[in-house]
Amino acid sequence: MRGGTRLFAIATRYGLIEHARNRFAMLLVVLYIPVWVSLVRLAISDAPVRFRLQATGRVLVADGNLITQISGALNAVTLIVGFMMFAATFSSGAFDRRLSMAGYPRVPLGLAKVACLVLSSAAVAVYATAVICCQWSPRQPALLAVALLCAAMTYGALGVALGTLLRREVEGMFAIVMISVVDLGLQNPIASSGANGAVVQWLPSYGAMQAATAASFSVGTPLEYFVVQLVWFAASALVGLLAFRRRTRSALRGGGRPHRRVPASRVPEKSTQAERR
Repeated sequence: MRGGTRLFAIATRYGLIEHARNRFAMLLVVLYIPVWVSLVRLAISDAPVRFRLQATGRVLVADGNLITQISGALNAVTLIVGFMMFAATFSSGAFDRRLSMAGYPRVPLGLAKVACLVLSSAAVAVYATAVICCQWSPRQPALLAVALLCAAMTYGALGVALGTLLRREVEGMFAIVMISVVDLGLQNPIASSGANGAVVQWLPSYGAMQAATAASFSVGTPLEYFVVQLVWFAASALVGLLAFRRRTRSALRGGGRPHRRVPASRVPEKSTQAERR
């Protein structure tokens, strides 16, 4: 158990170092989130908007730019964490296979990716919540941060799955962008008339959107929508881990055992003499 924990800690530490070295991702976290959230508040009208929140069943009234800021923050954290996890998974594919061939257990290696995903998502979600709180005061900022965290983890898991399954980097980037744009665009009550329709209930960040909106403009606690979002995360993480297992398994020989080269001193004497002849 101690050996597995130590291997897990080592893989997690190097995974976090790899994320920290992604300067473009760090730049997106520091600059993109506050710039995007601020532009949304300036560009969208602050006229009050009435909308029915499915999470509570109540009709809420909120400024249009504030409502759009919530969907904008969700869009920002999902894109950034999705990019980070996709880039890390895509670039480390060959290295993961070499580690498996060398005998590094796949369980701590896969769990380390999940740990890096959760820690990165938490940092980005807390930062995005702080940016929003600097501009106005959501009713329940802690629940807003949890909703952003759940959405970020879901897209991070999707990034891991895409980074494992796709063979081109541009394909993964395009897929993450399009999924996030369609997902959150259809749920924004300002931009979409179908924000309360039946279709949006099947979108990846539906639970997080409902929970974040409820946390921002009401005092209700829609726990069931957090559960819905965690189900999406669990399903995405399962797909990513299965794809990771399949990719590393193909690098192993002999039914999953690492290939070992036979030392020259152990080669039978007869075969050595035959080679000399």
